[in-house]
Amino acid sequence: MTVSLNRNLIRWIIVVSSFIIISLILWNTYTFFQNFKMEERNKMKTWTFAYPEYSKFFYQDDAELNLVADKVVADTTVTTPMLLLDENDRILSHRNIDSTLIKSPKDIVKTLNDLMSQNDPISVTLKDDKKGKLYYGNSPLLNKLKYYPLALLLIILLFAAVVYFFYRSSKIADQNKLWTGMAKETAHQIGTPLSSLVGWTEILKTENVNPEYIVEIEKDIDRLQTITERFSKIGSAPTLKTMDIVEVTKSSYEYLKLRSSKLINFEIIIPETEIQVNLNEQLFSWTIENLVKNAIDAMKGKGDLKLELTQLENQVFINISDTGKGIPKSSFAKIFEPGYTTKKRGWGLGLSLAKRIVEDYHNGKIKVLTSELGKGTTIQIILKQV
Repeated sequence: MTVSLNRNLIRWIIVVSSFIIISLILWNTYTFFQNFKMEERNKMKTWTFAYPEYSKFFYQDDAELNLVADKVVADTTVTTPMLLLDENDRILSHRNIDSTLIKSPKDIVKTLNDLMSQNDPISVTLKDDKKGKLYYGNSPLLNKLKYYPLALLLIILLFAAVVYFFYRSSKIADQNKLWTGMAKETAHQIGTPLSSLVGWTEILKTENVNPEYIVEIEKDIDRLQTITERFSKIGSAPTLKTMDIVEVTKSSYEYLKLRSSKLINFEIIIPETEIQVNLNEQLFSWTIENLVKNAIDAMKGKGDLKLELTQLENQVFINISDTGKGIPKSSFAKIFEPGYTTKKRGWGLGLSLAKRIVEDYHNGKIKVLTSELGKGTTIQIILKQV
């Protein structure tokens, strides 16, 4: 108990510490971005204060002075996109903006809106004390910095997802170990009284007991032995043998038919020829029985139940259909998860075991083929033919 509490405490400390570190990184990045943005704006303000002096050079005839002034302005603005307009919204100057973006009035309006979405314009004093406006955008470096927090956040989310899936996989692995251990222990516990029952059956044969009773008892003993073998195989790699899937499926289906309610109309459609498939007979029979029992429960012991086995190319399809309550489409995948059940007294293990037997042990597929609420469900198993 103490070890478990300590582990939980350490996990929470790691989670909280990680959250604090991430928050500090994001905050520092945001602060750096805002400071850099403010520095660029101050640079633009400095340019607007100096512009009246610089503009004096442009009205002189000295080409060298014009070149020097132009160089000073260029060094000040560096790579920042700028658009200078007079009081009548005519373009006086532009820098680091593609000329194709200011060809027509429509293009100019679009470019101005884009610049204003990035920064507020700055008022500029022009010649003869006239007023103009300087529109400017973010420099390429600032634009790159703008996406840095998003990239960092995405990396953090991906890291968190990896940690979550790792933790979830570890938890599922622990649960699987628990269920495997319980299954093997159950098989072991059943084995002892089962051996005793076999002995008592031999004794009954020497007594004057109706042979029909002994036959039925032996059938149930064989059934218990099959169940014991099934549970003992959980968690272990099963041995697959090439078998006739038609006969195995029919045998499992008929066994349940004889022991189910007479209010259920059983139907089976199978080929007359053999179909060879690599199977573990005990585990595959368990799957068929689980699916049939679930169908019977869904119909509340009354309705039509059909098993159809077909072959297409090198695949075998087994469809088990019922006329029960149906399954919502949102639960098609959930019904195969361990613990999922709609029964009041269910453990939610039958379909999850069926999925594991079909997909993990037999390299097949199992899915809800069709289902409609109030009308019924069809579960499909797909296996490869030898």
